[in-house]
Amino acid sequence: QVLALVVPGGAPVRAPLAGRSYADLYALSVRDPDAFWGSVAEDKLTWSRAFERVKDCDVERGRIGWFLGGQLNVSVNCLDVHVARHPDRVALIWEKDEPGTEVRVTYRDLLETTCRLANALKRHGIRKGDRVAIYMPVSPMAVAAMLACARIGAVHMVVFAGFSSEALAGRVQDAQCKALITCDQGVRGGRVINLKATVDAAVKSCPSVQHVFVARRTGDRVPPGKLDVPLEEAMAKEPAECVPEAMGSEEPLFMLYTSGSTGKPKGIVHTQAGYLLYAALTHQYVFDYHAGDVFGCVADIGWVTGHSYVVYGPLCNGATTVLFESTPVYPDPGRYWETVQRLGINQFYGAPTAIRLLLKYDDSWVKKYDRSSLKTLGSVGEPINREAWEWFYHVVGESRCPLVDTWWQTETGGVCIAPRPSEEGAEIRAAMAMRPFFGIQPSLMGDKGEVITGNDVSGALCISQPWPGMARTIYRDHDRFVDAYFKPYPGHYFTGDGAYRTVEGYYQITGRMDDVINISGHRLGTAEIEDVLDEHPEVPEAAVIGISHDIKGEVPFAFVVLKENDSLDQKAVLEELRSLVATKIARYAVPDHFLVVKRLPKTRSGKIMRRILRKVAMGESENLGDVSTLDDPSAVTEVIQACAQYRMQMSQKK
Repeated sequence: QVLALVVPGGAPVRAPLAGRSYADLYALSVRDPDAFWGSVAEDKLTWSRAFERVKDCDVERGRIGWFLGGQLNVSVNCLDVHVARHPDRVALIWEKDEPGTEVRVTYRDLLETTCRLANALKRHGIRKGDRVAIYMPVSPMAVAAMLACARIGAVHMVVFAGFSSEALAGRVQDAQCKALITCDQGVRGGRVINLKATVDAAVKSCPSVQHVFVARRTGDRVPPGKLDVPLEEAMAKEPAECVPEAMGSEEPLFMLYTSGSTGKPKGIVHTQAGYLLYAALTHQYVFDYHAGDVFGCVADIGWVTGHSYVVYGPLCNGATTVLFESTPVYPDPGRYWETVQRLGINQFYGAPTAIRLLLKYDDSWVKKYDRSSLKTLGSVGEPINREAWEWFYHVVGESRCPLVDTWWQTETGGVCIAPRPSEEGAEIRAAMAMRPFFGIQPSLMGDKGEVITGNDVSGALCISQPWPGMARTIYRDHDRFVDAYFKPYPGHYFTGDGAYRTVEGYYQITGRMDDVINISGHRLGTAEIEDVLDEHPEVPEAAVIGISHDIKGEVPFAFVVLKENDSLDQKAVLEELRSLVATKIARYAVPDHFLVVKRLPKTRSGKIMRRILRKVAMGESENLGDVSTLDDPSAVTEVIQACAQYRMQMSQKK
């Protein structure tokens, strides 16, 4: 890679990115972001029209623009440029649910599949700017669906294929999707999942959907719907070439719904050039990717990690990327490491939840497989705890592979803080994100909105200048975008997380500061669960908080107030509540704990004191902090007593 450097009093000179120290490059990236990002964008991306201006950003208004005037096509950058150089290089290794049944897809094959799918979409009236929902398991067809949308300028909106029909419908309705792409069924952990049935239930309330494209995964017969289009049949009628749409740098590439502290999920919008450049550059430098490596990110494409580090980042870099369809423990707890051995994976990127699950098993499940191909390990989705970090590093990586604990969000587009890149041989500390990526300038903010300077300090984690990969808006609600990310600390992007800056200046993420919990690496707003619980006719009020869990990181704990009714069957109501959450959101969102209480502790203004509920649930009742704003402190005593009784019942069951 090359970077144009401007020498005072002289003409621009070009110098290799790899030939300069991390400190020098980082300093340049925050001191002169136009020079840094402009040069990288010219070198790394293929443009159909050169950009005229590197950036135009007004952070206070949440107005972000990069590489203005430029045009390109993301699918061309991910496919055509590599087909021209090495058409038979493997782009995708589809690690199907059953071990040993992997499928390899070359860049030439993926381009042909993408073009046929793109032409099928066009044939059915999908045009530039239309939104297309994708509800599919991890598969080459799902990747082709994303790239096909990018090729014709449609905006894809991938929904995790574990969400319920109501959750899917809500996202499709908000995005006003014109089409939906799915599979007949999904296969995961030896189980068959009827995706089409979920889609059929969802589209009944989605009048904007005109076509449902159905791909084959199992081939089992599923009941046809009136909007159905058999995808493979439609693609077979189309030519293997599709002229790519020239897209402006700031036109939307995709939307991805993420949870916030309010009940309604928000459609985060990412645009073309800045997102692709940031995903590709972080993929290369955080994971030390080199040509010929097999990159193994085991995330689902329904999450942003799958977008950035299964699809767009690796493919833009011409990598071979693994699509992992199965689970960490199917058919046994050695699945990941057997896959590493069989596929020769060089970089392995997974979630702390899976690592915590696997360290419960005997180390022989790891050591029976050859992991000598591994060069870098990565952790994503939530802060990794020290025990899991040590096991991952020492047992899986044999104490020889750098382990990068990456911090980033759906909204940031790619990794923002990680141990790498860094100076060669620089230390990596257990369970710590450590260093900002190029162009990322972290700031810690105090309670009064002041910047906290110096080291050995904690505060709200903000980023003080824009970067190309950041989200541009919330779909159809820019005010909410500004309120959530730019109003709390004017002039800064507010992450919603807290952080600690060590004596040496490294960053450690301390967790969420709002009512969002992290279940197995998946962010979920507690308000979303509360909204569902409150729908039950016997529940006048509910509050949900997150508590720590050995494997999942966090789990929801629900405090539920029931109507006064002597004939009420509490056990039946709680079962109905579990079913409601599973149906309206997803099974993973169902609270692990339900505690029925007479009332909830509130302030005089009526706000539920979730901070107190969290401490009670975590067994910290003796350290409740300031309770002077409570309307009636006796409500806390009642909750503490109910919680103590609940714990006693749980221990007796064990």
